[in-house]
Amino acid sequence: QVQLVESGGGLVQVGGSLRLSCAASGTIFSFNSMGWYRQAPGKQRELVAEIYSGGSTTYANSVKGRFAISRDNTKNTVYLQMNSLKPEDAAVYYCHADGSMGYWGTGTLVTVSA
Repeated sequence: QVQLVESGGGLVQVGGSLRLSCAASGTIFSFNSMGWYRQAPGKQRELVAEIYSGGSTTYANSVKGRFAISRDNTKNTVYLQMNSLKPEDAAVYYCHADGSMGYWGTGTLVTVSA
């Protein structure tokens, strides 16, 4: 059973930065992709960024140029570097792994204060 544990969320001011981490209990190299999603109150969960096994990445238009997803296979960890944070980035951020089935973490809260 794969477990994903997110960390790094917290309170940050507008324009600030945070780095989220997602530690997987299994080897992330075996996953087709790993990604970060977010869900704000009253809104649907949306894809923020995804990194594929070959290393390619994709981003939501709203975060392009500000966020960067990366991974460290030796640590079985995926990161999301978030810069120039805006109030609309506030949400619970979830890690997702696409393997033999989809796996979700429990989320980490990001709060952006004006």
